[in-house]
Amino acid sequence: MKVLNLQCRHGHAFEGWFGSDEDFRLQQERGLLECPLCADTEIQKMPSAPRLNLSGAKEEAPAAPAETRALSPEAQTLQAMWLRAVRHVMEHTEDVGERFAEEARRIHYGEAEARNIRGQASREDTEALLEEGIEVLPLPVPAALKGPVQ
Repeated sequence: MKVLNLQCRHGHAFEGWFGSDEDFRLQQERGLLECPLCADTEIQKMPSAPRLNLSGAKEEAPAAPAETRALSPEAQTLQAMWLRAVRHVMEHTEDVGERFAEEARRIHYGEAEARNIRGQASREDTEALLEEGIEVLPLPVPAALKGPVQ
């Protein structure tokens, strides 16, 4: 099993587990890899060579270029918090799918039971809901979280 450090074009870093480098390459070519945070499919493998210091020398490694550095601990914490927030929303809302705008209006105008919902809405529908005073929050959900919540 190979554990690879991966990164999307937006700088989100994550791990991928593959049977081999060839498995990674094939999945990448077929567009099967995506960022768990933003669902971007433009994924690159980041350098990750273990450094063994067998001589006991205390030589510092040169800094990696900015585009290959791992995320700072603060950025990793923010990513983890964002994923927890998305999971919380997924666990505590009802998925009404493409009927989101219609159902949000029904709830707002008292025609349906008040409850927390989520779903898909076009930009135009979202803007119209906001103009009507209906509070909505666009939240991109990574494809990996769109299935059953575990």
